[in-house]
Parts: sequence; C-alpha cells; structure tokens
Amino acid sequence: MSGERVGIDDLLERVRSGLDRVDARTAYEEYRAGGTLLVDTRYAALRERDGLVPGALVVERNELEWRLDPLGSHRAPQATGHDLRVVVFCNEGYASSLAAESLRRLRLHRATDLIGGFQAWKAAGLPVLIPTRSAPHRRAPSRRRLA
Repeated sequence: MSGERVGIDDLLERVRSGLDRVDARTAYEEYRAGGTLLVDTRYAALRERDGLVPGALVVERNELEWRLDPLGSHRAPQATGHDLRVVVFCNEGYASSLAAESLRRLRLHRATDLIGGFQAWKAAGLPVLIPTRSAPHRRAPSRRRLA
C-alpha cells in the first residue's frame, strides 16, 4: 500500500484545522446558555483523581460514537439530533480533538473539543465537583469464639 505517511502530530493538526475548538470559558458560557452538551471522555481514574465538570455527560472514549449517534440504538438520551452542539473534552485536549472529528463523521456537524481539556477548565477556575474521599474501609475486628 502506497501513500503519504502521516504522524500523529500532523494528523492532529489536520483534524484541528477543521474544528472550531473552544476555550474553557466559552464552553462554560455555551453550556450555561443552553443547547450545548459537554462530554467528558476521561477515564475513571482521572475523574476520581481530579473531579467532574457539573452537568457534563461522562462517556468513556471507546463508547463515544455509540452513545452520541442520534440514530444509534445505544444512544444517550442527550443525543437528540445531528444539530446538537457537542463539546468533547479529555484531560489535556489531545484525544478530544480526534474524538470530535469522529463525531463529525457521524454528521454531528457542530461537534468540537475543549482546548486544553479538563486541566484548562480547572485552571480557569470553572466549576468542578471534587470527589469525596471516604475514609479507608476498616475491617471489623474478628470475633473469635473462646473455647
């Protein structure tokens, strides 16, 4: 198979040139105004460590297309149509660009991603739900029968 070789940095640049990426403040304002769905694709360990964006739909990256396809049988209730404004975010804004481009292939033509990801959201001082750290589970002392 012949063809141009493309590295991930080149691919990312090409993908991003077709997205109207937004910064954290803009994503927040769009969400607050209504009609924008924030989608968190970070894996569970990062969400548990760093917290959640209030109101964001959590969808693991490997389920994204199935959950957001308005025609799909496994769609999330929020996947209401192809005109839905979707702002995808990952931890730092790399994988989310590729995810947004994939959603555009499903004709979600307003899908984009958050520049800098969750870390940019947090750095901008925007709302974050910090996970509660419960006390370590302690085992109840065993009760031995005395003979």
